[in-house]
Amino acid sequence: MPGLVTSPPRELQHLSMDTDNKKTGKYRGGNLKTRLQCGLSQATNSEGLCFEEMSQWAQSLERLLSSKYGINIFQAFLKSEFSDENIEFWMMCEDYKKIKSSFRMPSRANKIFKRYIQAEAPREINIDHKTRELIRRNLKAPSVVCFDDAQKIVYGLMERDSYPRFLKSDIYRTLLDSTSESVKM
Repeated sequence: MPGLVTSPPRELQHLSMDTDNKKTGKYRGGNLKTRLQCGLSQATNSEGLCFEEMSQWAQSLERLLSSKYGINIFQAFLKSEFSDENIEFWMMCEDYKKIKSSFRMPSRANKIFKRYIQAEAPREINIDHKTRELIRRNLKAPSVVCFDDAQKIVYGLMERDSYPRFLKSDIYRTLLDSTSESVKM
């Protein structure tokens, strides 16, 4: 699995979602499509994001997640659907694997467990009981692979469910069309 971008590029930082409409059940983030287009318009002008890169996102989830813009736009899409815990968990695991200090690993592993794995966790991911228990045992001696099984499950869920919806979404289609138009000019 590819590496991860831990913070959005400067051009996309204004895409963080509002939660004001969360109570009413309205589309979260106001006019997300407009904000994404604005961010990408700036990105295409200053950073070189192009139609070719965006069209490659449709080849595989791995391609999408290997793009610094792709991962952020996908995460924004998932937030708009109130289902961003999977990508958030996946990204946390990618960061966790980069920890070099054996001193930091146990505390980070416990934070991930409490936030995503344990029953009734605030951002609980959808994994089976067997995997949850395996991770609980792995926490006794955390290593870089202690979340691998859960990460594979989550990746599979995103690949089969969220990713196809993203490719069919108005957000992706509109952004792809807008970069396509800039190529024609």
